Amino acid sequence: MLVVAALVVLAGLLAWPVPRVLARATGLRKAPRAALVLWQSTAVAAVLAALLAAPAAVPALIGRQVRLSEHWVVVGVAAALSAVVAARLLLSGDRVGRNLRAARRRHRELVDLLGDPRDGDHRTRVLEHTTPTAYCVPGVHRRVVLTQGTIDRLAPDELDAVLAHERAHLAARHDLVMEFFTVVHEAVPRFVRCDAALREVHLLIEVLADRAAVRGAGVLSTGRAIVAMAGGPKPAGTMAMRESTADARARIELLDAERVAGLPVPLAAAAMYAVSVAILAAPLALFALAITELRLV
Repeated sequence: MLVVAALVVLAGLLAWPVPRVLARATGLRKAPRAALVLWQSTAVAAVLAALLAAPAAVPALIGRQVRLSEHWVVVGVAAALSAVVAARLLLSGDRVGRNLRAARRRHRELVDLLGDPRDGDHRTRVLEHTTPTAYCVPGVHRRVVLTQGTIDRLAPDELDAVLAHERAHLAARHDLVMEFFTVVHEAVPRFVRCDAALREVHLLIEVLADRAAVRGAGVLSTGRAIVAMAGGPKPAGTMAMRESTADARARIELLDAERVAGLPVPLAAAAMYAVSVAILAAPLALFALAITELRLV
């Protein structure tokens, strides 16, 4: 039963204190891709630990060499407990997915009706509005949306940075990453949820898109574009190049980061990847340890 207790404790740690600690470790943002993998491994490992805890208890309750048909009550209870966890995830995924896709479909239809293609590209739409705004509508029928105010206000190189940022979101399917975290966030009980963790993941995704903009337009142009677009509206279901003043400042500081906690970024990223693998392997190793001697007779 020690292994079962370890799985329960691991699930609790990965769902409660670990996300709060990671959200405060702002230095990890300097290696955004590795940090995002670390967040993903933490979320997946928490789910695995919760799913595997009940099945791991079966060998301890019924013995190592057994006929499962003679212990169907224990097996059924273990399966039911895991099914509750899985059901919460599936229901959350269905609710979040349906809401996002409905919002995106409605908004895409609206911008197709009100916007004009930019330079003949039907996937880039320009809305006649003076407020500088830029965002993308993810999905199969993806769109990049700009306002005329964005085109009028930004210099050509800054506009290139904005377009590169939004297209990076679409190319890397950052919407799926954010959707995954939203599903897990809403699947856990309300008292366990960490809103700061969700905000941190969103910021990391924005930093990744910023890095793509830097490769295309340069640090200075991207920084100016972030400032120009900060505080603009963000329609539901979209991904926008807009943030609060504090987040915009953080993103600008991360455009050209070279070291993480005194370490070169590649070395720090490698360490984060190694920790991610260890976190992900932990619940699987514990479960394997629990059932390694189980024999069906």
